[in-house]
Amino acid sequence: MSGTSQDRPTPRAGRDRDEEGRARNARPRDGLGRPLPYGAPGVARQPEGIVRGPEETVTEAQALLDAGRPFHAHEVFEDAWKSGPDAERGLWRGLAQLAVGLTHAARGNVTGGERLLLGGAAAAEEWAAGAGESRPHGIGVAELAAWARRLADEAERAGTAVDPRARAPRLRGGGPV
Repeated sequence: MSGTSQDRPTPRAGRDRDEEGRARNARPRDGLGRPLPYGAPGVARQPEGIVRGPEETVTEAQALLDAGRPFHAHEVFEDAWKSGPDAERGLWRGLAQLAVGLTHAARGNVTGGERLLLGGAAAAEEWAAGAGESRPHGIGVAELAAWARRLADEAERAGTAVDPRARAPRLRGGGPV
C-alpha cells in the first residue's frame, strides 16, 4: 500500500526523535557542534527553522562567527537557504558551506575543511555572477571567497586545527576579524 505507515521504516529503538517522529540527535554539543555525552554541559543549540530576513541572518551569523561558533552560523545560513527566496538559495547555501568549512578546519579535519571552504567559495561566487550581484545584502562575496581560499591553503599547509574565532571572516568585508 503506497503512502501508508506500512511503507515507512520502523524507527530504531532508543533513537532520539522530535515531536514529529523525525530522527534528531538530542545529545548536547560543544561550541563546534560536536556531540557530547548525554548529561554533559554543552552550548545552547541554534534553533532550527527560524525565518529571518537577510539583515538579521547576516547579523546573527556574524555574531556567531565572531564568538568562534561557525557550526551555529552554518545553521543560521541553512535556515536562510531553506526559507528564503528561491533566487537566493545558492548564496545562502554557499555561505553555509563556508561556515561549515571553518567548522571542520577548527575541528582539525583539514581535508574536509579545505573542500568545504573551496566549494563554498565557488558556490557563492557562481551565485553572485549569475545574479549579477557582487555585494548582496552588503556581503562581500569576492572578499569572502578570497578569505576561504587563503584559509584552505593555510590550513592545508599547517595540517592542524585553526582557531575559529581568530580566523572568522567579516561577512561584510571578507577578511579575518
